[in-house]
Amino acid sequence: MAKSWTENRQDDLERRYRDVRHLTQTLATPLSDADATVQSMPDASPAKWHLAHVTWFFETFVLRDHVEGYQPFDPRYAFLFNSYYEAEGPRHARAMRGMLTRPSLDEVLAWRTHVDAAMVRALPMLPQAVRALVTLGLHHEQQHQELMLTDLLHLFSCNPMEPALFAAPAAAPVALPGPLHWIEGREGLVEIGHGGQSDFAFDCEGPRHKALLHPHALAHRPVTNGEWIAFIEDGGYGEASHWLSDGWAWVQAQGVDAPAYWKQGEQGWTRFGLDGRQPVNPAAPVTHISLYEADAYASWAGARLPTEAEWESAAQNVAPISGTQLDDATAPRPHAASDDANLTQMFGDVWEWTGSAYRPYPGFRAAPGAVGEYNGKFMSGQFVLRGGSCATPRGHVRASYRNFFYPHQRWQFTGLRLAKDL
Repeated sequence: MAKSWTENRQDDLERRYRDVRHLTQTLATPLSDADATVQSMPDASPAKWHLAHVTWFFETFVLRDHVEGYQPFDPRYAFLFNSYYEAEGPRHARAMRGMLTRPSLDEVLAWRTHVDAAMVRALPMLPQAVRALVTLGLHHEQQHQELMLTDLLHLFSCNPMEPALFAAPAAAPVALPGPLHWIEGREGLVEIGHGGQSDFAFDCEGPRHKALLHPHALAHRPVTNGEWIAFIEDGGYGEASHWLSDGWAWVQAQGVDAPAYWKQGEQGWTRFGLDGRQPVNPAAPVTHISLYEADAYASWAGARLPTEAEWESAAQNVAPISGTQLDDATAPRPHAASDDANLTQMFGDVWEWTGSAYRPYPGFRAAPGAVGEYNGKFMSGQFVLRGGSCATPRGHVRASYRNFFYPHQRWQFTGLRLAKDL
């Protein structure tokens, strides 16, 4: 007998749950217990903590709250692996996560197995509102898949041996792209933001609303490594006139003179990635740059950063599954796009800084309870990035997706696309 629509929806959610959880664990397969335990800076978390925190999310918000008779695997884990949910009480300090030598990686993986078994048993019986919470948890875990990879990249970059987590792909010929083309954007009132359709979106992506766009154009592709080298060679890091005041102070204080993970040697520029140290590909999009650097480059190039409304308006007709994104446990790295007159690489490869502050949309209201702490309370002092990266799981992002970081941060796969006024 054919399954009903409801039964198929249940099967789809179970299949998605298994797939997302499996990918997280696959990404961690090459790690030793030491690899998974160490924390390289306060902004980054150990891989073991990522594996545990996303498991805590399902155990806490689904199994504990909605499955009768469920007993936590270890009650002490609630304190260790809560991230920032004030409604869930006190937690282990973020900057001290690397001190958690116990539980071991194997114990965390055993906890994951326990929670997964309980979740699969519970899924067919959960009401729709709780199933929506499971879906939120899966998108939350996909965010942590990317964070785990970029945190590992920073960790391994601190090791003088510069170990590779994944094997480097075979070298391919580099085809340098031609000059930038400018694609004229929409003008006047446009609608942006998620409209509350049946597909998933985070709360900060809505409500859908009108935004006024002035005459402008976007570059057809992101800025490349080769173009960034020209910026360096022209003294871009040493010319105060290109920099925001805070950015110039940051450059001077930190001694920044190139993107993160770059080194210059006798053979030219190299970059460190999850595939080890490799030559910089001049055709690939530049990445691991801060908002300060992106803004300075735009000033040097006689352009500016796009607003998030300009970016989203342009991306609404672009397939969000396009571009270089994370499909499996391989080394994420941005790739050059084919050179044409259309918008390319809007999704995948590198997160693109915008000039827009991360603030609530008109009519935004945080959800009640602990889940309401997910995004809203971070809408201060950060800037919006759009489009996803080579480390973003494919299918996770969409045109309305809003990522956000502080302007000095650059350990993520962050790049830029230029905009200009017309």
